[in-house]
Amino acid sequence: MRKTLLSLSVLGLAAGIGLSQIKEYTLDQMVEEADNTVYGVITDRQVFRVDHPIDGDELYFTTITIEGRSLVTGNPMTVDVTYHGGFISEEEGVYNSEAPAEDDVQIGNQVVAFYVWTDDMGGEVAANALLAAHGGLYRTLPGPRSMTVLGRGQGYSVRNNIRLSDLDVEVTRIHENAQRVGK
Repeated sequence: MRKTLLSLSVLGLAAGIGLSQIKEYTLDQMVEEADNTVYGVITDRQVFRVDHPIDGDELYFTTITIEGRSLVTGNPMTVDVTYHGGFISEEEGVYNSEAPAEDDVQIGNQVVAFYVWTDDMGGEVAANALLAAHGGLYRTLPGPRSMTVLGRGQGYSVRNNIRLSDLDVEVTRIHENAQRVGK
């Protein structure tokens, strides 16, 4: 009986791994795929649950509100960005390994977020989805000379720490180039 259960568990794990995908993003790819990129402060965070007849019960989503400015246009903006997972209480919610770390989405944090509109994140939830899950959100910290965006390493669109002003120039340049070639 134990061997059967273990075999079924391994088979289920292998099937799940076969379906999952991890995509590396360059900064160019991230900007081209994103609807916009915002730099600002997280002013609100709400977790909500959706029970859906097809997609299933207990789908949890977190929406963060970011007040700041677009790195694409430079215009002031406030935007809600949503990702999978979150906890309404200690007892109710779900951890999602692709969600940003809890420390990254605290109210008051200054962040850069890449997002894209989706009509259905699951459960018929339409929202500005955080692009590339946790790979679309970057914390910023004051540096000795300017605000610094914290890089995440190999495979992420912002690999190394970079001055916010330099990232701002790059995002604008990439977006303008993509618009010129019709992407």
